[in-house]
Amino acid sequence: MFNLFTNINVDWLGKRKIFIAFSIVILVAGLVSTFTRQYTPGGTDAFNLGVDFKGGTMIVAKFKGERPTEDAIRGALNGVGIADPVIQASIDKTDEVLIKIPLVENTEGAADNAAVAAQVQAGRATVKQALDTFGTEAEGETALADAPDATYKIVGTDSVGAVAGSKLRNQAVTATLFGLVGILLFIAFRYDWTYAAGAVIAVFHDVLITLAAFSIFQWEINLTVIAALLTIVGFSVNDTIVIFDRVRENLLANREGSLFQITNDSLNQTMSRTIITSFLVLMSVLALVIFGGDVLRSFSLALLVGVITGIYSTIAIASPIAIWWQNKLGETRVKMKEVLAPTTGGEKLASSSRRSVTRRPVTR
Repeated sequence: MFNLFTNINVDWLGKRKIFIAFSIVILVAGLVSTFTRQYTPGGTDAFNLGVDFKGGTMIVAKFKGERPTEDAIRGALNGVGIADPVIQASIDKTDEVLIKIPLVENTEGAADNAAVAAQVQAGRATVKQALDTFGTEAEGETALADAPDATYKIVGTDSVGAVAGSKLRNQAVTATLFGLVGILLFIAFRYDWTYAAGAVIAVFHDVLITLAAFSIFQWEINLTVIAALLTIVGFSVNDTIVIFDRVRENLLANREGSLFQITNDSLNQTMSRTIITSFLVLMSVLALVIFGGDVLRSFSLALLVGVITGIYSTIAIASPIAIWWQNKLGETRVKMKEVLAPTTGGEKLASSSRRSVTRRPVTR
């Protein structure tokens, strides 16, 4: 493997308290932002949920001649007060576009059927106001082709209610949790359950840090953000597994060394790989942030925060937790054995703290 840096000797675990304190500060900031926004009278919601989760109105508009670009339609909708519209061009019908807008606030509090009808009408009126900047609409039952002065016609309206949004939100959370459970079981079987706990805690850390950023900066959360969170989970675990595998190899090669020193050495030995792969991923994500546009904005921002956090947590969270847990287990086992056999020697701490790590041979 190509080594960008050689002879790195950084005491990463010696700085673990600083790293963990830094993570706690960010998590507390996100928690304060979430509760302050949620429970402040007249404030915003804890998270800026998109149409996929919060519900809204879907409208299909058909244009005569050349259809306006998505950016032009988005600009017109922003001009009438719609902050986060979702605009999807039709693939098979090049003259049609699907527009999703958030809920209109003044439709709440009515009966179910009346609320849905009011939401659809209010959403349609708002979108019509925006599309009128491109020309007039074909009124009533008149077809667009039969209205010489018309530029567009709204050919379909529908509503995404709060029930659908709630189901999507629950499915997203369930998918994330199942992914974490699968990771926990795999690492516990392949390595050791203490390493599995360190990796899963690091993954939770990455997801929570990303959500904290979305709460603080009020970036929109939609289904693409959930896809980004699952991508972050995979990226973070992959980097962690590489380091854990090197730790296990070094433990087999050096049974008498300090567990902390072996882990530090493993982190330093894999640093070139971490920097090279992470740099390439960051360049791709930055390209999405800069050139991806509004449609991919939330997705690319989630990836940017998550990738940076994933690199950091592999060194600052996963390894210290795994090693701390191994040492605690070793101390507990030694104390239990000393109670049963007080005359035993003092070499049991290292072997006990490491026994679960070396119970399986390295396979290549």
